[in-house]
Amino acid sequence: MVDAHQTFVIVGGGLAGAKAAETLRSEGFTGRVILICDERDHPYERPPLSKGYLTGQDDRDSVFVHEPAWYAQADIELHLGQPAVHLDREERSVRLGDGTRIHYDRLLLATGAEPRRLEIPGTGLAGVHHLRRLSHAERLRGVLASLGRDNGHLVIAGAGWIGLEVAAAARGYGAEVTVVEPEPTPLHTVLGPELGQLFTDLHSEHGVRFHFGARLTEIAGHDGMVLAARTDDGEEHPAHDVLAAIGAAPRTALAEAAGLALVDRADGGGIAVDASLRTSDPDIYAAGDVAAAEHPWLRTRLRVEHWANALNSGPAAARAMLGQEVVYDRVPYFFSDQYDVGLEYSGYAPPGSYDQVVCRGDVGKREFIAFWLSEGRLLAGMNVNVWDVTETIQALIRSGTRLDADALADPSVPLESLLAP
Repeated sequence: MVDAHQTFVIVGGGLAGAKAAETLRSEGFTGRVILICDERDHPYERPPLSKGYLTGQDDRDSVFVHEPAWYAQADIELHLGQPAVHLDREERSVRLGDGTRIHYDRLLLATGAEPRRLEIPGTGLAGVHHLRRLSHAERLRGVLASLGRDNGHLVIAGAGWIGLEVAAAARGYGAEVTVVEPEPTPLHTVLGPELGQLFTDLHSEHGVRFHFGARLTEIAGHDGMVLAARTDDGEEHPAHDVLAAIGAAPRTALAEAAGLALVDRADGGGIAVDASLRTSDPDIYAAGDVAAAEHPWLRTRLRVEHWANALNSGPAAARAMLGQEVVYDRVPYFFSDQYDVGLEYSGYAPPGSYDQVVCRGDVGKREFIAFWLSEGRLLAGMNVNVWDVTETIQALIRSGTRLDADALADPSVPLESLLAP
């Protein structure tokens, strides 16, 4: 039972943590709510960091989950700029970097993820960047503007979502861009070769150069400044700045030191949680990028690093902390904006899981929906410059119905009609 004398602590000041705090109050919890953030900024959303804020279209205030005054109004105790450095499960306490100990009755770990680092010579140079935090985006925004003014070169390691979105932003400023990617297409493991080429063509049309089948081996510089980026096939690319966009790793150090069950790194890593987002300790929950949850109908343990997961899993964990029956079984979802292309992806179709890709619409004009199928059942769908279809796509995924590929590909057949009555 939950009562007004209990203290709920949330470690992590991102979207998942902030929405969890909001949900605790909206669900009527009147005890103490303490939100611990290792950054000095109030909780903010991450998509703008590689989209609107980075491109200069959105201002800084637009990224925050709530206005700063909201936390006091909701009686949320904030510890900004204070990392949680130790979790004592026996004492039920969290120790902060300044030595403060905070008792909890229930705890939510929403510690997120951190950028993977390039382990090559030259990463200490001033022009080497990562993009995960607001401070990173502020710095990179200025760098891109400067590169555009001076006809400078940006080399991006990695052709995933972050790498491609930054490439688009950089071209918008007028910077020269080269993307180095070990796979044969962008987003190869996410979309497969069938759709990866779409993004090669899109970015090439906007002046981005790709170097596939290679990895960075060295960043060369002089007097602390970047001069070039070298790859394992002997090529050298001129560069004034380099962005490492090679993925993110879940921040599990606090959980690991406390002896909570984790998922092996080879399987994606993260804190192991059940379908109610509860960890191996019944008083501790995890949400957002760090949580590897048992997904009921996908029948796998899944860790999702996208905005929608943070938005929805934080509130789900909060309700579970309050003792409500929670089954977190949402269809994975993410979105991206690059130049004049906007897309939404729903579902889960890892390499080897599907046997057919069907497209509806005009791929050449980049106005279409792609469907990934396994034995006729829909695993995932991606709508590109086609809108208001996400709910239907997710319903088709959930249904598990065998679909007729010809009907799926035919724009004259309404998607809704493919749903079983």
